Amino acid sequence: MELKTDRELAASPVVANCRMNRERRLTGGNSYSRDLGINPVDFVLTRLDEQATVRWLDLCCGRGKALIEAAEQLAGRQDRVEIVGLDLAGLFDSSAEGNVRFVEGAIEGWQPAHEFDLITCVHGLHYVGDKLGTIARAVAWLTSDGLFVGHLDLANLRHKSIRSFGRRVARHLRDSGLDYDTRRRLVRCSSRREVEVPWQYLGADDAAGPNFTGQPAVNSWYADSGLMRSEGATE
Repeated sequence: MELKTDRELAASPVVANCRMNRERRLTGGNSYSRDLGINPVDFVLTRLDEQATVRWLDLCCGRGKALIEAAEQLAGRQDRVEIVGLDLAGLFDSSAEGNVRFVEGAIEGWQPAHEFDLITCVHGLHYVGDKLGTIARAVAWLTSDGLFVGHLDLANLRHKSIRSFGRRVARHLRDSGLDYDTRRRLVRCSSRREVEVPWQYLGADDAAGPNFTGQPAVNSWYADSGLMRSEGATE
């Protein structure tokens, strides 16, 4: 199989899939609240009772509908709330409120200027090449008591010599202080973490086919690195 680089993956029609996350709203049937198990606005309001300002970063935000709805619900608190949406396609709705900032770009090459109290990624990792590296970077962008929550399908993680690589990854995430909900396929981290990824990212396969969402996804391929011992490689 020929694996794609980040640049090649960015041009893939699978990554540009407009059916997955472009129309997702804040609440309701097809929503952030339902898929993540939390309402981001409720999270922000709770934090505002405890601190002066709150920052929320949404990775792979699509058109940004949920972020715009959140800004509308938080009207009157614009000076205390910052909402940032990052997406590769850049097809953002033009009706953004003053405290919503959209950034067009790839996760792999983006670096925030501030820490965030909340970082979300709703089904976005399905289309990212280095999924594990992205999670490690995201949890390092949290405040000391910040929250990261995002979807990860373990079936989209592959290793050259480890058959049940997804289970190995889930165990490593838990050992690193993150939670993985197998039923909901959600990764959660409730504080800033420095997570080492003991595997080398090799590239991505955009011909993997549908994952649990029913939409085509990207398989991310890894190999052992110097941080990972080779014994038990065929687990």
